[in-house]
Amino acid sequence: MGRKILLDKINIPGIKTYEVYRANGGYASVEKALKTLTPDEVTEEVKTSGLRGRGGAGFPMGLKWSFIDKKSGKPRHLVCNADESEPGTFKDRFLMEYIPHLLIEGMITSSYALGANLSYIYIRGEYMWVYKILEKAIKEAYAAGWLGKNILGTDFSLDLHVHCGAGAYICGEETALIESLEGKRGNPRIKPPFPAVSGLWANPTVVNNVESISAVPWIVMNSGEEYAKIGIGRSTGTKLISASGHIKNPGVYEIELGLSVEEFMNSDEYLGGMMNERPLKALVPGGSSVPILPANLIYKTAAGEDRLMTYESLSDGGFATGSMLGSGGFIVYNDTACIVRNTWNFSRFYHHESCGQCTPCREGTGWLEKVLHRIEHGHGRMEDIDLLWDIQSKIEGNTICPLGDAASWPVAAAIRHFREEFEYHIRFPERIKNRDHFVNEPFEKVRNLV
Repeated sequence: MGRKILLDKINIPGIKTYEVYRANGGYASVEKALKTLTPDEVTEEVKTSGLRGRGGAGFPMGLKWSFIDKKSGKPRHLVCNADESEPGTFKDRFLMEYIPHLLIEGMITSSYALGANLSYIYIRGEYMWVYKILEKAIKEAYAAGWLGKNILGTDFSLDLHVHCGAGAYICGEETALIESLEGKRGNPRIKPPFPAVSGLWANPTVVNNVESISAVPWIVMNSGEEYAKIGIGRSTGTKLISASGHIKNPGVYEIELGLSVEEFMNSDEYLGGMMNERPLKALVPGGSSVPILPANLIYKTAAGEDRLMTYESLSDGGFATGSMLGSGGFIVYNDTACIVRNTWNFSRFYHHESCGQCTPCREGTGWLEKVLHRIEHGHGRMEDIDLLWDIQSKIEGNTICPLGDAASWPVAAAIRHFREEFEYHIRFPERIKNRDHFVNEPFEKVRNLV
């Protein structure tokens, strides 16, 4: 297995507690940063590392830090986005639950780099037990002198708070998160201004994901140059993957970027292959919002090259033949899965979670759900397929935040790669009335009917 950066110490007994975490090298990056590095030097190390945001967008983290307004004289803030609500994604919960001090250490070192003296961890409302774990760890860090006034006798001070959301997926979008943190309804803001200029309480703010911030201590201790040696090209370092579905070994895995999808899927060190040895049908590689891939495009790109676990390789071919690494929510489907039902399920989620601010998303997500429900429950019409395509095309790119895109991309990809399955549902409604219609009779066995 590849090198571990985030999960290297996860199995040490008691690592959740401050004493054990500290005894195993914890908070060393805070000491090094505050005593030997300037804030700009920490930022430069993160830039050199090539670390890209692990929340889904994949934007270079050091570059994002460099955008923060340091000239206005206003207070600056670091906000950790722990509102992990993407269906199929559970890696951040794993980090916070089992090694909470790693995130806190990353928050302190990153806040120092940004010149932030008041920072927040915004956690999703459903993670209440994790919230309590973080609260306890923060109290331990305060008691040990890693938080509060004049940390390690320097002139750097930091207060860190955990704020619990109310279970809204939209608050995973950084400006909606900021609105919620301010006590308002979690509606995304129009940008510009970007948070780096006017964020929390109109102050310069950086919002980063749990996994991204947790990688900073290793980079500070080992250098950005060493981090950049891991991975391939612009996909540097390691990535946490939340693996679920019809596989033998579901769970959270840390991989070196550049690992082949085939090795990740089938090696005993990772997913161990398909459950019950059934054929692979489809893959959602980056959480519910990214395009689904059919079996023939999972291990190889359309150009015939090996598909790798990197930002570039998974998106090779654009949305016509590729997808996205996204948040790393790796959902695997065998031949018994119904793509229409799966797509309807995703659409139900996005309709429910739309904030309603933008008309294309508010109305479009509702119609996607209704039409997909109609097809899945045996009342579809052949023109419904083109209607779905038309609706999703009117949502994509026409909303303030990416939720509209997240709702439209899965529908477009499902039609693009599995149109015959939609046609089967419409032509043979009596065959799909049982919700497990493909369990005993997979689509490949009845494709000839279409």
